[in-house]
Amino acid sequence: MDISAIFYDGWKDLVRIVLAAPAIYFTIIVFIRLAGKRSTSQMNNFDWVVTVALGSIAGAGITSNSVTVFEALLAIATLLTIQWALTFMIARSIGVEKLVKSSPRLLVYRGNYLDDNILDERLTRSEILSALREHGLTQVEQAETVVLETDASFSVIARDAGKVSADVLRRSVVGVPTSDTR
Repeated sequence: MDISAIFYDGWKDLVRIVLAAPAIYFTIIVFIRLAGKRSTSQMNNFDWVVTVALGSIAGAGITSNSVTVFEALLAIATLLTIQWALTFMIARSIGVEKLVKSSPRLLVYRGNYLDDNILDERLTRSEILSALREHGLTQVEQAETVVLETDASFSVIARDAGKVSADVLRRSVVGVPTSDTR
């Protein structure tokens, strides 16, 4: 085996990469602009899957001799079309939304950790404390609520912002205690 072939085996593949990379790159930008902001926002599970797949397809289209630029672009357009169709259905059907997206979950309520909810989400108290610090709080007792959102971000409402009713929370998040604490 020729070791030098690992690093260089001719100009043909290098020229292909130099031509394919910008074609795929700029076409992805156009496709994502057409697909909308969802394609690059904080991601839920299906957005993440599409993003990873786009990267893999783009890489194969740029570097693989067995995947043409047109095949890569068609695969990218198909995935973004599926994502657009799914988000279209999610916006119009609660059933589809519940099937595809997870629900926000309450992790802290009125300054108290909700340990069962934290365990269900496979989180730790230190991760919640980190989220509190990002929102300017240093202790869990300073938080009225902490919610793990569907995109894995944390929403924090400080206690000094006022009480949040459990009934109001139940309309939009899961894991709300049946009885008010404190």
